Amino acid sequence: MSEALSQLEQQGKDDLTYGDIVWGQFRKTRLSYICLLGVGVLFGLAIFAPVIASTRPFLWTTPEGTTFPWFTSLFDRNYYENAVDIFFNLWLIFGIPLAFAWGVYIKRVQKQGLQKRPRRRKMIRALWGCIALFLVTFMGILANPHAEPYRLYAEEYETAQEAGDDVSAVFPFIRYSPRQTGFRPLEKPSRQHILGVDQSTRDVAVRLLYGTRISLSIGVIAVAIYVTIGIIMGATAGFFGGWVDIAIQRLIEVTMCVPSLFVILTLVAFVEEPSIFHIMVIIGLVRWTGVARLTRGEYLRLRSLDFVTAAKALGYTRRRIIFHQILPNAMGPILVAAPFGVASAILFEATLSFLGLGDLSAPSWGQTLQEGYASGSWHLILAPGFAIFLTVFLLNMAGEGVRDALDPKMRK
Repeated sequence: MSEALSQLEQQGKDDLTYGDIVWGQFRKTRLSYICLLGVGVLFGLAIFAPVIASTRPFLWTTPEGTTFPWFTSLFDRNYYENAVDIFFNLWLIFGIPLAFAWGVYIKRVQKQGLQKRPRRRKMIRALWGCIALFLVTFMGILANPHAEPYRLYAEEYETAQEAGDDVSAVFPFIRYSPRQTGFRPLEKPSRQHILGVDQSTRDVAVRLLYGTRISLSIGVIAVAIYVTIGIIMGATAGFFGGWVDIAIQRLIEVTMCVPSLFVILTLVAFVEEPSIFHIMVIIGLVRWTGVARLTRGEYLRLRSLDFVTAAKALGYTRRRIIFHQILPNAMGPILVAAPFGVASAILFEATLSFLGLGDLSAPSWGQTLQEGYASGSWHLILAPGFAIFLTVFLLNMAGEGVRDALDPKMRK
């Protein structure tokens, strides 16, 4: 009986994929695992920010009828000026249900065993189809904004209650928006404003909540841009070698000679109205060199191995060998660099906003920090400073865990 159990355990270990092994090793590092959960909480706060804080009620009932202002405001460019908010609102309404359905489907396939593996290509096509539909919907909303007049439902509700009118409403937990003004300037933290009010008479807690969207989107999208560029350049240099490698190496060295911060400051200064999109692209265009060097080193190591020689003998195209055969085996160092890159991009965005070169329409943490520095208000310095510190700490510790999990020498 014991022999049978040991055989079953060994068979289970043999069926583990590389991803299962890395994830199991990562979970053994308690601090990194907790920090990864913390990053997930930050993404949850970013996605569910309108559920927590909004001036629009979920339900608005008057003698004329019942409306749902909160739902209609999610895609209203008059209420949410920034495209980042529209993107996260789409995730809130459509992305979360699709991700949940996709996870249920993956679990079902895993339970049914190996006979379902040929469907992997169909699953990937379905995933790309969902992403394309998501992006088309996002661009359609940006092109055809719904413009409802900006109304202060909370004030209307209070006035109606005082007058005895038949009006009922269900509001979010916090009845403020990041754009709402009219409070007492530089008010200290209180029960009504838990983190106080900034110099522009806006609630600091709500701006920090919505600023999570800005910071995470800057970090993730900017890193996705420069990781893509770095992989293409590094793979090309490492696989072909020769004059191609020399040319790309010289380009990398020239790009690295100029400090990234000064390049970003110079490029942003030439843009009349810097937006979040401009900052993402600029960071992506100047930070790709590190990923390119890592990818090049991995391709130089892997291109002479037997599986690459076998792929060439089978007549695979160069594109298939580079991206389908070698790249999956070269992703380790890139996956390690990505979390640190997200943290670095968040710091860059906060620096630009602190210097007044960020997107003025976005509730950035750097803007609040700059107002605190200008006014000398401690709550405007500590609140965004702690938010930046916590986010960067969580990402860096999660990156440390990924690095240890991918290192075979660290496995227990």
